[in-house]
Amino acid sequence: MSKLILPKHAAIAREKKKEKAEMAKIPNPTGWRMVILPHKGVEKTKGGVILSDTLIQEQQWTTNVGLVLKLGPMAYEDKNKFPTGPWCKEKDWVIFARYAGSRLKIDGGELRILNDDEVLGVVDSPDDVLNASLHS
Repeated sequence: MSKLILPKHAAIAREKKKEKAEMAKIPNPTGWRMVILPHKGVEKTKGGVILSDTLIQEQQWTTNVGLVLKLGPMAYEDKNKFPTGPWCKEKDWVIFARYAGSRLKIDGGELRILNDDEVLGVVDSPDDVLNASLHS
């Protein structure tokens, strides 16, 4: 089977359409909740050892860093609780308690649904936070 070669703009548009279809599969959080995609971590160590699928899954299970995919309609709306405004927004990498939130299995891993006040911090990159299960 030959591979279709597309102009760059068409390939980008195709990729965006595919991404939009994938996002439609993600549940919409209710109230003050948010949907987080936990960071999967590294696939091989600095020394070049390739990690097993089981260990990669464990990294995702025990991670405390994730990507904010969706915010519920009431997330960060409580002005008394959040007087300085939202603690994060969609597409931010956030830190949360290791076993926080409700877990949902999806094809290729899991999602977590957290309350808006369970965000402990925001980071530029998930790789800035080491996974304790691999580095202890």
